[in-house]
Amino acid sequence: MGAFIGPGRDPLALLTRLSREYGEIAYFRMGSERVYFVNQPQYIRDVLVTYQNNFTKSRGLERAKRLLGEGLLTSEGAAHLRHRRLLQPAFHRDRIASYASVMVAHAERTRDRWTDGATLDVSKEMMRLTLSIVGKTLFSSDVESKADEVGVAVTEVLETFWFTLLPFQGLIERLPLPVLRRGRASRARLDALIYSMIDERRASGRDHGDLLSMLLAVREDPAPGETGSAHPAGRSVRNPALTPQQVRDEAITLLLAGHETTANALTWTWYLLSQHPEVEARLHAEIDGVLEGRPPTVADIARLPLVEQVVTESMRLYPPAWIIGRRAIAEYKIGPYVVPPRAMIFMSPYVTQRDARFFDEPDRFDPDRWTRARAAEIPKFAYFPFGGGARQCIGEHFAWMELVLVVATLAQQWQLRLAPNHRVVPQPLITLRAKHGMAMIPVRRSGVRVAAAVDGGAATSHRV
Repeated sequence: MGAFIGPGRDPLALLTRLSREYGEIAYFRMGSERVYFVNQPQYIRDVLVTYQNNFTKSRGLERAKRLLGEGLLTSEGAAHLRHRRLLQPAFHRDRIASYASVMVAHAERTRDRWTDGATLDVSKEMMRLTLSIVGKTLFSSDVESKADEVGVAVTEVLETFWFTLLPFQGLIERLPLPVLRRGRASRARLDALIYSMIDERRASGRDHGDLLSMLLAVREDPAPGETGSAHPAGRSVRNPALTPQQVRDEAITLLLAGHETTANALTWTWYLLSQHPEVEARLHAEIDGVLEGRPPTVADIARLPLVEQVVTESMRLYPPAWIIGRRAIAEYKIGPYVVPPRAMIFMSPYVTQRDARFFDEPDRFDPDRWTRARAAEIPKFAYFPFGGGARQCIGEHFAWMELVLVVATLAQQWQLRLAPNHRVVPQPLITLRAKHGMAMIPVRRSGVRVAAAVDGGAATSHRV
């Protein structure tokens, strides 16, 4: 087959058609690239986990270095392992649990800003919310005031995504195309934001105990085979502090990846709930029964199984990371094919997670498929919204906790109804966005008990 992925095309429909017409593996060319599209859980597991050392990241993330630099998402091999070890403490389960109160507090601020009956773009609301959460938890910075600016900049950068995959991309980037000019200007604005955070923290000298303080304080041991700083006795010592560029690369990766994907997952969750009032009613009943009007805590997550099932099902139908790619290092046999070195292997959570071989009525929103008994019947890697293997999303536990707590907090007081005549169209950029935003109308829930005040340490409540 010829090249088919690019600006103006619908890759979701095309990849779905490829899978239906050609089965578990389809081969095609994308410009000069040889591409194998895989839609079989065992093959996906082999690429992401079993034989992961035979693969590097795909062309898309190779080109993403223009924005992200050499951070966790784009680095390879030993460098990637060092990046992951460096950042892992910020995502330890105990540390993540301490973020819960921040997540709930910011969700309450969002909830309190909404007006009954006023149309709003929920995709922008969720972007603002998740950006404020990641800014506060990982960088101890109030970036909410810059949310609109960051949102526009991220959108303009993402709009250049397909151009980075085209043949002769280096030549195309020099063309005076408005979309590319906007993308370059937006990258500069995002850099300015990150460097201002770094400069302010360096100038203050304060250790906030957050990710940014950790990055600025790091003294990294040399990796095997590398040498550290010179030592008079000839011994290898720890490497010096990370450069501003290295801190910037890690910070911008986590700031953007940490809010963009979660915001999209939340946006699609509200859309699906608005289309399935019977599920929404059950969700409200669970939240009301467990929380009894108080804010949720990390301890409540295990008591909100339906909320988690709703989010899980939302990410099945609309996975934020809709496509995952790998480039073969050495020759690799997969099914009847022998994949040559440097060929690409694409896997799509969007396609696999809507496959009737693995999910009954795959296009139906059914959170009950994630009850323990039914979920046990789903093949491993038929559902993989966070990837897998050594490159599995480092923020997965952070995201799960944020999704459940945010949904529980907002749904305590509000129902969201899709605005009349609003067109809902998935837009597959680097993440799966709603092309026209998500215009929705918040409707205040009646008769819901919510926390109102604190008197002598005990919360009082009233019904609204």
